[in-house]
Amino acid sequence: MSAATTRFAGIAARRAAGGIASICSAHPLVIEAALRHGAAHGADVLIEATCNQVNHEGGYTGMTPAAFRAFVEAHAGKTGFPLDRLILGGDHLGPNPWKHLPAAQAMRKAAAMIDAYAGAGFTKLHLDTSMACADDPVALADETIAARAADLAVAAEAAVARAGGEKPVYIIGTEVPVPGGALEALDNMHVTEPADALRTVEVHRQAFSRLGLDAAFARAVGVVVQPGVEFGNADIIAYAPQKATKLVASLESMPQFVFEAHSTDYQPAEALATLVRDGFAILKVGPWLTFALREALYGLSSIADQLAAHPSRENLPAAMERIMLASPGNWQKYYPGTPDEQRLQRHFSFSDRIRYYWPSPDAQHATEALLAALGDREIPRPLISQYLGHLDAEVGAGRIEPTAHELLIGSVTRVLDIYRDATNL
Repeated sequence: MSAATTRFAGIAARRAAGGIASICSAHPLVIEAALRHGAAHGADVLIEATCNQVNHEGGYTGMTPAAFRAFVEAHAGKTGFPLDRLILGGDHLGPNPWKHLPAAQAMRKAAAMIDAYAGAGFTKLHLDTSMACADDPVALADETIAARAADLAVAAEAAVARAGGEKPVYIIGTEVPVPGGALEALDNMHVTEPADALRTVEVHRQAFSRLGLDAAFARAVGVVVQPGVEFGNADIIAYAPQKATKLVASLESMPQFVFEAHSTDYQPAEALATLVRDGFAILKVGPWLTFALREALYGLSSIADQLAAHPSRENLPAAMERIMLASPGNWQKYYPGTPDEQRLQRHFSFSDRIRYYWPSPDAQHATEALLAALGDREIPRPLISQYLGHLDAEVGAGRIEPTAHELLIGSVTRVLDIYRDATNL
């Protein structure tokens, strides 16, 4: 294993010392910010791609796992980030992109996907087969989920043996939150029962063993559970440690594992630190990073209206509204309410489904036009205070240069700093 993967594989043994943030984004500015942040702190960086985002068929980014790895490594080269500190992961690897198909067909595609991830050198693989396929019952038995996960592990192990790469570590879990945040208004959250967490581990252990994968299961380090955190379009449920006391205590019965917490975006800093202290040593974050990026982009658009107004340039919010209305598939079923409520959610929802539109050619053109209009000029502090107030103190202290690109990086870095503080106990 690489030095970073070796350190990650030992996360359960050293969880008293802290954890790690999992950066779940394919946006180039988020990747740049994460790698610059890691280089500045001499820290390992864990970057994950999801099954819908990156897969052997291209995903919604158009990237295969090999292409995503090349993309991240190219940014590492530009930022001076050492590759021996990089961990690449695959999130929710299973039949989810093809769950509209019969299970056998969907699982064949899932196996091809995980073969591509493992063959491309991704060393953290989250096996998620919890979703029902077209011919499945609505709720799958734990044994079925575990058996399917073990089948995917067979494919991953074979890919690594064929490619001669590093053997991966695995994340398991049958109680997996909805990727990208909840779809409904939130008032409380179910916390995983300790017995369910223990059963998840045991049924997966048995399923792996039946296929001769005891050595692979020994490399499983994390269990995805629900600690009681979530966010929706306008709601955030913060971690309440008193509600997870029994779940946290169950880790004593599974010393091989830590908990992996999904949907930790927008949590208060102290809540994140408490999660890590309680054994949720892997904190997934994604929408919060692109939300922070969108905040900065929209702020820069307002600044450009003051500094470089031009009648031929559409402002960025107007451009994104036009783009999202023309292709509503990534937001329409997620944003309920009146047309005005939907309009606000398209741009400002915590679920940040606008992130699916930034890779489109029209959105890239609009973003590039904005950044070209501002160029490398220094942006006056009063405008930063007015439109990017959350960055003004950092600019004033000299920690962020007052240029468009550095303000974008700084907005993302502000979130990364919160996770760094939380995971370094």
